[in-house]
Amino acid sequence: MHWQVHQTVKKIKLMFKGSKAEDLESVIFEQIKRLRQAEKNIREANIFSKYLEKMCLKGIQKTAIVRYNPFRDMGGEQSFTIALLDANDSGIVISSLFTREGNRVYTKPIEQGQSQNQLTEEEKRAIEEARK
Repeated sequence: MHWQVHQTVKKIKLMFKGSKAEDLESVIFEQIKRLRQAEKNIREANIFSKYLEKMCLKGIQKTAIVRYNPFRDMGGEQSFTIALLDANDSGIVISSLFTREGNRVYTKPIEQGQSQNQLTEEEKRAIEEARK
C-alpha cells in the first residue's frame, strides 16, 4: 500500500513539475488559471484566423496572361493582356498594345468576372483563363 501511495505522489509531482505552488489546492488553481489563459489565446487566434481568411479572399489569387499581335503587319506578339483576380473573380485586366509609334497601356476594373467597360476578345480570354 505504501508503494502505491509513493507512486501516486511521484506521478502528481511529475504532473505539476515546475509549479511554484505549495499545496494541491494552489496547484489546481494555477492549472485552472493556465487553462483559462489558453482558452483566451485560442479564441484570439480564431478571431485572427478569420480576419486573415477574409484578407486572403481579397488578394490576387487568379492570374493569366494572353500575348497577341493586334496588327497584321507586325510580328512577335509583343502586345499582351494580364488578368489579376481575387477569389470572387474581381480585380483588373491590364492591356498593353505595342505599335510602331509606341506602347499604350489600358486598365479595366472587373467585378465578379464582368466589366462595365467594353472588353476585347483578348481581355475576355485572359479573364476566362484566370478563372479556371
